[in-house]
Amino acid sequence: MKTANRTARRDRRHERIRRKVSGTAVIPRMAICVSNRNMFVQFIDDDRAHTLASASTRGAAGKVNVAAAGELGRQAASAAQEQGIRRVVVDRGGFKYHGRVKAIVEAALQAGLSVSDKPAADQPAPDKEET
Repeated sequence: MKTANRTARRDRRHERIRRKVSGTAVIPRMAICVSNRNMFVQFIDDDRAHTLASASTRGAAGKVNVAAAGELGRQAASAAQEQGIRRVVVDRGGFKYHGRVKAIVEAALQAGLSVSDKPAADQPAPDKEET
């Protein structure tokens, strides 16, 4: 069945992602939403359906571009670290992983968060055992 418009296609992609990506209290889901006016990042514990920390560009002056996305990623990482969050799984919300979404995630990595199995920038890579 063909979807009606761009928003419906993004919603379908987001549903596919959400079937695979789920957050817990230990490793929350980093949900990213990008619109033409604002960008939002939330750290969500899906087991309790509770938002642990969040950051957004709402109320900030300036454009919503890749540079602003990098700053948002750093703000989100600091908000998460205040709550004791070190590792997250990324939910890109059906958006392509490039541009502003990529800038948010990479800035959060540089600020000290770990995404899935990737270590944070200031942490050494874990040793993998060979079997």
